[in-house]
Amino acid sequence: MGNTDRLIRVVIALVITGLYLTNVIPGTLGIVLMVLAIVFLATSLIQTCPLYLPFGISTRPKQNS
Repeated sequence: MGNTDRLIRVVIALVITGLYLTNVIPGTLGIVLMVLAIVFLATSLIQTCPLYLPFGISTRPKQNS
């Protein structure tokens, strides 16, 4: 996972968390989005997305060799 992808995931997770904590997105939708935010943060920390593997997607920059 590339740095841009990781940064976008962290920003989205922070926005969702802020909206949930300020009760802008309460209830079931808020809980579902918080779970998504946790998944985004976890995948950013481990630097890989399990959904990218079966599709062969990589957001890492190409290595010049």
